[in-house]
Amino acid sequence: MKPIHIIGAGMAGSEAAWQAVSAGVPVVLHEMRPVVGTDAHKTDGFAELVCSNSFRSDDAEQNAVGLLHAEMRAAGSLVMAMADRHQVPAGGALAVDRDGFSAEVTAALKRHPLVSVERGEIAGLPPEDWDSVIVATGPLTSPALASAIGTLTGEESLAFFDAIAPIVHRESIDMSKAWFQSRYDKQGPGGTGKDYINCPLGREQYETFVRALIDGEKTNFKEWETSTPYFNGCLPIEVMAERGAETLRHGPMKPRGLTNAHDPARKPYAVVQLRQDNKLGTLYNMVGFQTKLKYAEQARVFRGIPGLENAEFARLGGLHRNTFLNSPRVLDDRLRLKAMPRLRFAGQITGVEGYVESAAMGLLAGRMAAAERLGVSFALPPPVTAHGALINHITGGHIETTDHRGSSFQPMNVNFGLFPPVELTGKRLKHAERAVARKHAYTSRAIDAFRNWLGNGLLRAAE
Repeated sequence: MKPIHIIGAGMAGSEAAWQAVSAGVPVVLHEMRPVVGTDAHKTDGFAELVCSNSFRSDDAEQNAVGLLHAEMRAAGSLVMAMADRHQVPAGGALAVDRDGFSAEVTAALKRHPLVSVERGEIAGLPPEDWDSVIVATGPLTSPALASAIGTLTGEESLAFFDAIAPIVHRESIDMSKAWFQSRYDKQGPGGTGKDYINCPLGREQYETFVRALIDGEKTNFKEWETSTPYFNGCLPIEVMAERGAETLRHGPMKPRGLTNAHDPARKPYAVVQLRQDNKLGTLYNMVGFQTKLKYAEQARVFRGIPGLENAEFARLGGLHRNTFLNSPRVLDDRLRLKAMPRLRFAGQITGVEGYVESAAMGLLAGRMAAAERLGVSFALPPPVTAHGALINHITGGHIETTDHRGSSFQPMNVNFGLFPPVELTGKRLKHAERAVARKHAYTSRAIDAFRNWLGNGLLRAAE
């Protein structure tokens, strides 16, 4: 049987490969690292997490991304299996030891008898005899391939900036000022309710910090980057600060649900949270602190946070330019390029945002390509499921309007706004109760529909 060629061994490519070989279809997995590096990756491992180590909420009853986790687990996802195996405490979120996670994804694929790995860049369009290709090159697609795709489609790739948060050595955090607590003491997978390190700021300290962020020296953009917009779900901390003095207090630095263990009577005006980044608990990620500050400025400004005066940084923050397709125009509902259907796309390059969303599109792309190779039909997951809502958004659910850049299509995390609405019946509920009931209605409907889809699909979840 001819193999499926998968370009890129990130979250989407790794998941696509796993789904295809699980159906008995061989794959050749192409990864250009370490032959050719990127501005964001540090290793040559598959599914390397280059930004946060969090897969976000794992609540499958009240949260759309938690629902996506549940659907992927039901579908035998490699990414979710390894995330569960390498989880670290993170309150209600699922966070992972990034090195252990990547190493085991890599090992699982390398040892599979139907997977062949080839290192090196695919410069330009794949050879014509590759009749089934999944392009899962992510937001850092090599310039040669991106240019070839742009020429083929006649469309310019859209782009946005994504930012990376700093990582701090745990032993350098002053725990006489900081304390362990999850927001509202919430326990999550592998958590205890005391999973984050919290650094409190008084009002004057907060205002000083905001001024320092705004005044700090920033990374200069290249000329071609100056018109690139940010993705609102991953804004640099200083860009948020520029939007208003109170923005950070209602965003990543909100103090709600937290009590200072050293001074319970005094409510913090703002709080910086750090989340465990590795299994050993020696590294902590500054939550929501993606930044474009220059390195020296980062160290100076962030050491002004109480508890971080002597912080030692394992990694400082950074900024990279992401690219994605105008998918509603150039892809069909099977993620195939309309101008060249032998090319199928998956992951962030399609216009989904987030690790899990990228892997989910890889899951679908792998199943689609395997079904095509086996000559069997493939039904799309229902739009009431998280997978179905995502693929519907990027290939058909987007309302085509225009703005000053010519298109309004932007990267999207999974959220209940992408799902067909639910109707609540029965007794009258208070506003808060109704919100909870609506979320549960979305998730329960989705889980039932996804299980039915799996039962009739190409691949079934592992027993």
